[in-house]
Amino acid sequence: MRGSPSSRRLLQRFRQLTISAIGSVKIKLLLACCIAFTLVVITGRAAAFMGWRHHVTVGSSPPRKGYTILINTWKRNDLLKKSISHYTSCPGVDAIRIVWSEPNPPSDSLRGFLWKTLKSNSKDGKEIELRFDINKEDSLNNRFKEIKDLKTDAVFSIDDDVVFPCSSVEFAFSVWQSAPATMVGFVPRMHWVDKTKGSAEYYSYGGWWSVWWMGRYSMVLSKAAFFHKKYLDMYTNQMPASIRDYITKNRNCEDIAMAFLVANATDAPPIWVKGKIFEIGSTGISSLGGHSDRRSQCVNWFAAEFGRMPLVSTSVKAIDSRHIWLW
Repeated sequence: MRGSPSSRRLLQRFRQLTISAIGSVKIKLLLACCIAFTLVVITGRAAAFMGWRHHVTVGSSPPRKGYTILINTWKRNDLLKKSISHYTSCPGVDAIRIVWSEPNPPSDSLRGFLWKTLKSNSKDGKEIELRFDINKEDSLNNRFKEIKDLKTDAVFSIDDDVVFPCSSVEFAFSVWQSAPATMVGFVPRMHWVDKTKGSAEYYSYGGWWSVWWMGRYSMVLSKAAFFHKKYLDMYTNQMPASIRDYITKNRNCEDIAMAFLVANATDAPPIWVKGKIFEIGSTGISSLGGHSDRRSQCVNWFAAEFGRMPLVSTSVKAIDSRHIWLW
């Protein structure tokens, strides 16, 4: 059978099938490579389009490793203890600064508890700096008062009544490092032109449900947001004094003022990071009646003082794909 015509025909047929199969595999591999290359190009261009590469690095040197947590508190020592007990365990924390505007200085028992907590949570010989920034005047502007001896470029501004998992904070920090000129935070808000107010251009402030409904935002609130330390200097020394006076008088909207300040400096939107928020305290002024109207008044007042509307809306949201099933 080895030399018979039938065996030769079978062998020839087998070779043809083999060559066809190999050619099919090569074609599939070539198509797969083309598709992969196309996805890489599209992803890169989409990232640039969405603003991830729009921002320039602040300053000539890269940010220092780690970040400073700036905690705003007011007569809620129990919440302050819980908050610091949690954040001292986050690996990227370099320092913690507590904005203290109460009439009485922090007690020795509070200081002792916080130092003990700091020491017990220190790992691998790491020392976290803990300091109280004492203010004589009770003003919401104190939370953004210039701190000249900050050792990190990154500042994580946080209220004492909210807690985020360390993994979420570390992810937000990595996002901020990719765009250190802008604000990166967990609590989005928005504004829009309200045409129901007449012919004059009037802006309305929208809370979470407005963001959810419209799918866009133009602010991230400083109750949980990263920003560069230079904005503390700009808020204190360069922002119109009339805005700080307005905030002191009305006891509201310092977070909106910071959003305006950063947007005015960058002409770029903030970045919203998806994260689970844990409320550990009672509701604040946002639960009071007329809150949205007062916030809308702030938006319009600030726009007038800045001479323009600097806020930029966006629909971009940063999500840590390591914690979702589908990427």
